[in-house]
Amino acid sequence: MSLSNIVIVGGGAGGLELACKLGRKFGSELGPQCVTLVDAKTYHIWKPSLHEVAAGTLDIHQEGLSYSMLAYNNGFNFVLGSLDGLQADVQHITLSPVLDDAGDEIFPKRTLRYDRLVIAIGSQCNYFGVKGAAEHTISLDGPQQAESFRLKMLKQLAMLDLRKQQDPSANLNIVIIGAGATGVELAAELREASHVHSRFGFRHIDAARDVNITLLEGASKILPVLPDTVSDAAQRLLEARHVTIVNQCRVVDISPKAVLDAAGNHYKADLCVWAAGIKAPALLATLGLPVNKNNQLEVEANLQVKGQPHVFSLGDCAACAQPDGTWVPPRAQSAHQQADYLLARFVAERKGRTPSNKPYVYKDHGSLVSLGTRSSVGSLMGNLFKASNLFVEGFFARSMYASLHLMHHYAVLGPVKTFLLAMARFLTKRATPLVKLH
Repeated sequence: MSLSNIVIVGGGAGGLELACKLGRKFGSELGPQCVTLVDAKTYHIWKPSLHEVAAGTLDIHQEGLSYSMLAYNNGFNFVLGSLDGLQADVQHITLSPVLDDAGDEIFPKRTLRYDRLVIAIGSQCNYFGVKGAAEHTISLDGPQQAESFRLKMLKQLAMLDLRKQQDPSANLNIVIIGAGATGVELAAELREASHVHSRFGFRHIDAARDVNITLLEGASKILPVLPDTVSDAAQRLLEARHVTIVNQCRVVDISPKAVLDAAGNHYKADLCVWAAGIKAPALLATLGLPVNKNNQLEVEANLQVKGQPHVFSLGDCAACAQPDGTWVPPRAQSAHQQADYLLARFVAERKGRTPSNKPYVYKDHGSLVSLGTRSSVGSLMGNLFKASNLFVEGFFARSMYASLHLMHHYAVLGPVKTFLLAMARFLTKRATPLVKLH
C-alpha cells in the first residue's frame, strides 16, 4: 500500500508529537515531504503551560519552539497556514492565505494533497450563550490570548500602584469563570505572580490585600471531574492564599467591570478570564464531515473519521467513544496516547502490513494540577488501581507535574536537547526576574 504523503493539521501536543515521530521514522527514507505539519502559528507552546504565560511566570518568547526548527530536526515538512476547506473525494485540503499584521499577503491560498489526513486543531472556549462573555472576557485558547492577558494585568497593576498613593483603599479585581484545571491553575499562578510583582516596582501594592482573585464555578466543587480528595486539597490551598471561591455559581451576564450570576450577585471585575468549557472550532462543521453539537469530529474506534477512510482525528477536536460508553476526555495525555496509536497504524501501513483493528482505548494515568511553583495536587495511576486513585500533594506532586512538560519536550526534541533546554531554563531563572516585567 502506498503511504508517502501524511498531512497533519494542527501542531498542538498530539499533532506535533505525531509529526515528529513519523518524521523520524520516514524522513530518512522518503525525505521530509512524506510528512507535512500545518499550523497557523510559527511556534509551539505546550497548552497546559498557558496559565503560566498569562501570569507572566513563563516567558512566551523563551518557551516557544519553532515549528521550522522542529521540522528540520525531526525530518518532516512544516507549512504555515490555516485549514480552509477539504475535498475528501480527491484527497485535497485548502489553506487560507497567510497575511501579515498590516494585512499584506505573505502566502496565497494553497492546496495540499494527502494519502492520510490527520486533523488535530484542538479546541477553543465555549461561552454557552452567556451574555457579554465573548466581548468582556479573555480566554486562554492560545499563546496570543495568554500574552494579551499578561500585558493587560501588567497595565492594571501599574495603574493600581499609582492609585494606591492617592487612595489606600484602591484594589484590583480579577474574576476567573470556571474552576476546572485551567481556572484553578491560573488562580494559583496569579496569586504567586502578584506577590512577585509587588517586589519588582509595584511597592505600594500589598498583593494579598489589594489584588482580589475570585474563582466562580457552576458545580458544587472546584475541579469537578477529579476525586474529592484532590478538589478539597486544591480549595484548601487556594483559600489559604486568599483566593475567593464561589461554587454553584451560574454566570448569566458579564459587563466591562462586573460579573452577574443567576442569584443576582455582582462580582467586581477589572479583568475577567473565561475558563468554563471548551468546544471544537466551528470550521470543522463546514468541511462536510460528521460532527457533534460541540463541533467535534465523530470518529470510529480506530480514530478514523466516520465515512472517511483516509481522514483521522485526534485530541480535543475528536469525539471518540470508549467501549464502556464514556468519551475520551480533552486532556494532553489523551492526545499523546492517540498520537502513538496512529503512529503504529501508519508505520504498519507504510510497511505493507494490515493495521491492527484493536480500538484505541484511553488509559487514565491520573491528573495533576499545579498550584504554583512549589506545590501541586493530583491523583496518580487512575484506573490502574481498582480500589481508588493515589492522592499526591506538595513538592512530590509538583515535581511530577514538571516532568510532564519534560516528557513532551522529550517526544519532540529528543533526550539531549531536552536536557540542555531544561538546564538552560534552570540557569536563566536565576539571572532574570521570576515574572516577565515588560
